[in-house]
Amino acid sequence: MGVYFWIPCVARGGDYLLALTDLPTCPGLFYGSQARDGVLSRMRIPGGILNAQQCWTIADLADQYSTGCLQVTNRANLQIREVNSEIAPEVWNRLQELGIASRRVEVDPIRNIMASPTAGIDRQQLLDTRPLVKAWDDYLQTHSELSELSPKFSIGFDGGESVSIQALRNDILLAACGRSTQSGIVFRLHLNGDTGILIQESQCISVLAALASTYLEYTKNRPRIDGKKPRLRHLLADWGVESYLERVQQNLPFLLQLTSCTFPKNSQNASSEKSLPHHRHLGIHPQRQSGFSYMGIALPLGRLESKQLRNLANLAQNLASGTLRLTPWQNLLISDIPNSQLFEVKQQVADLGLHSSATRLDSCLVACAGSSGCASAATDTQSHALAMVRDLAQKLTIDLPINIHFSGCQKSCAQHQPIDITLVGIQIERGDETIEGYDIYAGRKDLPFGRQIFQAVSAIEMPDAIERMLRVYQRFREPVESLGEFVDRQAIDQLQELLSTENRN
Repeated sequence: MGVYFWIPCVARGGDYLLALTDLPTCPGLFYGSQARDGVLSRMRIPGGILNAQQCWTIADLADQYSTGCLQVTNRANLQIREVNSEIAPEVWNRLQELGIASRRVEVDPIRNIMASPTAGIDRQQLLDTRPLVKAWDDYLQTHSELSELSPKFSIGFDGGESVSIQALRNDILLAACGRSTQSGIVFRLHLNGDTGILIQESQCISVLAALASTYLEYTKNRPRIDGKKPRLRHLLADWGVESYLERVQQNLPFLLQLTSCTFPKNSQNASSEKSLPHHRHLGIHPQRQSGFSYMGIALPLGRLESKQLRNLANLAQNLASGTLRLTPWQNLLISDIPNSQLFEVKQQVADLGLHSSATRLDSCLVACAGSSGCASAATDTQSHALAMVRDLAQKLTIDLPINIHFSGCQKSCAQHQPIDITLVGIQIERGDETIEGYDIYAGRKDLPFGRQIFQAVSAIEMPDAIERMLRVYQRFREPVESLGEFVDRQAIDQLQELLSTENRN
């Protein structure tokens, strides 16, 4: 028997049945997509924040309709993998009642709203962006015409937190940058870069609405590109930023403020200058609320069993505020832990087979869906990544975080900026057979992946190549130098000689 989804759809006047063969490529909650291991259903969690009741319901859903396998994504969504049976209509209604599912099915495919996972609790933040996340989600829910936009349309809010999202890709980013003497905190508007436009907090939703409606008008007059709706980047390529903003201005009752001003030295300015590396939120950190801390928990490739989610929710409910925060780096935080409960929380997390260390190879590991979930991928990135860290954990230890990214193709969906090590999947011809392999890059000096260190390494040989790189790094680095920094300061021929010598040893 095939898998079907009952879809509650206002536009069609009631529920209707969607067959597995009709499922789209990009998954949502109401519209799953077909992967090699079954149907994949993705929940958009605005800002990544879940309460205990929502977690319990998701865990029950995963147990009832799949194998209990969950995964946090790089937009702080939560995916249920291996869905293998029909989901009843009343389940969708329950999810909507709990705020897990979109109230309007039409807008569910639009990308999750991104915010720092430490919004509201970060000691460095300029303001709490959670109300803005909710306000924009409420706007989407009441403007179903925006469902005509590309489902990849993405919005991010950065409140100046130490755990910043400014380096992560969003079509539109509003980044708190300081305090104006007249209007409180102001945001800079980023459209594939800083536009120089300053926006008052009270104007944010109006500006986003105007940006979205102008983009919508653009899509109505443009054909699909490779069968897909035009992205905002296509609009920017056609019109340019200045022309786009001129048209946006026509839909606003106030003037957009273009500025080149700088803020006083004693004010907090652009958070990108102060932001900590994203792995720094792993472990235990004090909150802005006195007497409370949060704990960042590593999830290898974002994977989480339903029983782990259920028990983490129990832990948060009993020892903290009942809140879990998913991160765009595929892990999670427990927030609002009284400092007196930290030891107990840490022990219970360990009992669940999880940890909060940033200095384990599985802590800062990122991978795209790979060939098990994406037709574009040349390699099974997920299984290769996990096999690699299991192998290397038996051979060496690290004392500084190392970011490793597996991409099944050149698109680099899981990580858009160069990090310490990037492996790009390829098909290698060896004799009469084609095998899976990787081109391996390191450092942050050259886009899009860094500097190529190894070429056409088979998936079987790949862990040995990474081990050599790590051993050379640990032997010759400066005391607190990251792997990326180490690679960037080496001449490429010198680095190749070091790696060759390590291979002979």
